[in-house]
Amino acid sequence: MLNNSYENTENDTNGHQQNLNHNSTVPVPSIDLNMALEAREVEEGQKIAAFEATNINHTNETHHNSAPKIWQYLKRHWPVASQPIALVIIFLLSWGIASSLFPGQVYANSTLMRIIFLFIGAQASGYLVSFAGLPDMLGMIGFGVLYKNIGVGYFDGYEKLEAVLREMALVNIMLLAGLGLDLDALRRLFGIIMRLTLIPTIAEVAIITVCVYYLLNFPWLWGVLLGFIVTAISPNVVVSILLNLKEERLGLNKGIHTVIIAVTSCNDVIAIFLFGVVLGIAFSTGNLTHQLLQGPVGIVMGCVFGALSGLVVLKFPSDKSKYANGLRFTTIVLSGALSVMGSKYLGYPSAGALGCISASFVAGTGWRRHKKRNAAFATEVESYLDLLWKFLKPVSFSLIGKEVDFKVLDGNIVLYGMVALIAGVVFRLVSGYLSFCGGNMNSKEKAYITLSGFPKATVQAALGPVALDLARAQKVDDATYSLANSVLVISVLAIISTAPLGALLMTKLAPKWLKKGNSDENET
Repeated sequence: MLNNSYENTENDTNGHQQNLNHNSTVPVPSIDLNMALEAREVEEGQKIAAFEATNINHTNETHHNSAPKIWQYLKRHWPVASQPIALVIIFLLSWGIASSLFPGQVYANSTLMRIIFLFIGAQASGYLVSFAGLPDMLGMIGFGVLYKNIGVGYFDGYEKLEAVLREMALVNIMLLAGLGLDLDALRRLFGIIMRLTLIPTIAEVAIITVCVYYLLNFPWLWGVLLGFIVTAISPNVVVSILLNLKEERLGLNKGIHTVIIAVTSCNDVIAIFLFGVVLGIAFSTGNLTHQLLQGPVGIVMGCVFGALSGLVVLKFPSDKSKYANGLRFTTIVLSGALSVMGSKYLGYPSAGALGCISASFVAGTGWRRHKKRNAAFATEVESYLDLLWKFLKPVSFSLIGKEVDFKVLDGNIVLYGMVALIAGVVFRLVSGYLSFCGGNMNSKEKAYITLSGFPKATVQAALGPVALDLARAQKVDDATYSLANSVLVISVLAIISTAPLGALLMTKLAPKWLKKGNSDENET
């Protein structure tokens, strides 16, 4: 047994030696060895980097947690917070240039500087109000009210500038409204749009007329005049909120945005047209036939001019032009400004807003229906208009708030005027909701569309003083002057009571009542 074990051990030793000799004749694959070493080095490097990254992240997290809360908040919201800071920088640069060119006109208490301070304060107030989760326009309107009633909101000699700024804000918002319209959704929802335009308007005008007739002893004609002022929906408030909802993709399904914009536009056109007719009858100015034809002629003029302007913007300049977007933006803004200002000069003010909407609607529809390159124009021009609105938004809402003067408010007019306004709004909302029939919208979506008719601001600020200005110009009797002044007061009440509350309700209820979507869907 010992011999066998020895032999086996010897055989194993010999076999192992033979294997070593055999392996020694095979060359060593050095490239594989180098690759293995490099892979090992890379793996070790990755482990070291991961360890260092973990330490850095831990250090950053510790540093972030130890930083002041206000710094954390600013860092998180810097993309939004930096915008008003940029506006302040732009103002300081502009003020420096103006001081160099016109040193005698830009001192702190000059009228021009008070106008500028109004807009800056409105922007700052809107920004502060937004921290509380409220619409920024509430702060802008509130600052305008405060500015007027502390005695610094009187801009003697700059009334024309005020009017131009109001009109440019209206142009901006109407162009955005036109770009927001969808042709296919309009075709599908035409019946709903007409019902939501006519039925609530008639109901609100009728109930306001009856209320002021019995409560304030208004003549029937003056009650109707007031009704057409109050029934107009504020495009500035509504479209401004829709722009915010569009960023959050709320309500883009089922053509909801298109319905709201279309109803707002149609409602305002009808209200402004009929207001002009009733005003002409009340003051007996001009030929009655001319007054009756003024509205329809203005509507035709606005549609024709807007369509032609839209086609021009659609075709010029060429799609391949280097500065096509900037040129198209400039052209469409100037076309809208000419529509609003030119229509007033010609005596057909109802054509202005309709011309803006028609121009941007025709251009936007053409861009979207052509090849993909053209479709991008609608988005890019819209982004330019959004940027312009960043500047004009505080201008618009602060000037609306500035129309509120507590000195002209009378106790009885305020009390019974509020009763008439509340009754009119209630009838409008109820009749608007009942106007829906058919379609694929649920009850919350219908309620939200109905609620969009609640805010009053822009048209009331524009039309409210018209009767009083005309009464002063014609030197009418005291009774007519008192009626015109009461119309102005109730118009101001409509702004105060509905614009902030309507904006708040539309903003807060949108996430609860509307669904998120990417575009108008063909499911209505």
